[in-house]
Amino acid sequence: MSSIETATTRTQRAEAPQKIRQRGRFGASALTILTWVIALTFFAPVLWMVLTAFKQESAAASSPPSFFFEPTLDQFAAGLSAGAGAYFLNSLIATGVSTILVIVLAVPAAYAVSIRPVKKSSDVLFFFISTRMLPVVAVIMPIYVIAGQLKVLDNIGTLIVLYTSMNLPIAVWMMRSFFQEVPAEVLEAAQMDGAGLIKTLRTILMPMVMPGLAATALICVIFAWNEFFFALNLTAANAATVPVFLVSQMTSEGLFLAKLSAASVLASLPVVIAGWLAQKQLVRGLSMGAVK
Repeated sequence: MSSIETATTRTQRAEAPQKIRQRGRFGASALTILTWVIALTFFAPVLWMVLTAFKQESAAASSPPSFFFEPTLDQFAAGLSAGAGAYFLNSLIATGVSTILVIVLAVPAAYAVSIRPVKKSSDVLFFFISTRMLPVVAVIMPIYVIAGQLKVLDNIGTLIVLYTSMNLPIAVWMMRSFFQEVPAEVLEAAQMDGAGLIKTLRTILMPMVMPGLAATALICVIFAWNEFFFALNLTAANAATVPVFLVSQMTSEGLFLAKLSAASVLASLPVVIAGWLAQKQLVRGLSMGAVK
């Protein structure tokens, strides 16, 4: 009897790891399915916007929604003929120039508060990030008055200055984290070899933090490209950007859903393309510790 019980116990012990592996595989499969469901749920509105952009206005406003329709490019043609090119050019200039200025200013500032900390650098960092705590609506009036006195309303240069100041604190904090990931031994070796500050920054630090630099630049591009409040209140005809163009597609009379969807797809393409081109650097940059 004892031998039978012993054999049964051994069999149960042998089957236990297999049951654990089966439960593990089931849990992994369930987690994968749940992840796909969540991802598709978040992506569904974007997919619907893209599909609506290829519809006629009557099909876009139909109830219940029409899933089968004849695709058309009329809405894209209407958006381009409405002067979308000028809005896109203004956004490209404001976003590109402000991002370059942010990187140029953020790199030495981040170096100063991470690798060569200045006195009370923590207070400096808190001041940088505290500027992001102020609501934009609280400063629009003084900015509007100052811009009016300087006669720079509806000027792309005004947006460049504002976008630079808006993104600079975030860029400094992100680049500081990337610089802190650089091993101190590398900097000590460069110093022993006689490399100066500029040479160390240009030939050693920048190649090592390039993924983080790409991630920082992409974040600045997204924030500047999507900025709406300043562009709406400080521009009119000459310096209006893409978000202002999107608002102009909504009218109080008639149908505009398909036209607005087409304009939104066009407005999203530059950021999507930039993210796709920088995806490898972005993943490496975020894994370096930019988001903690």
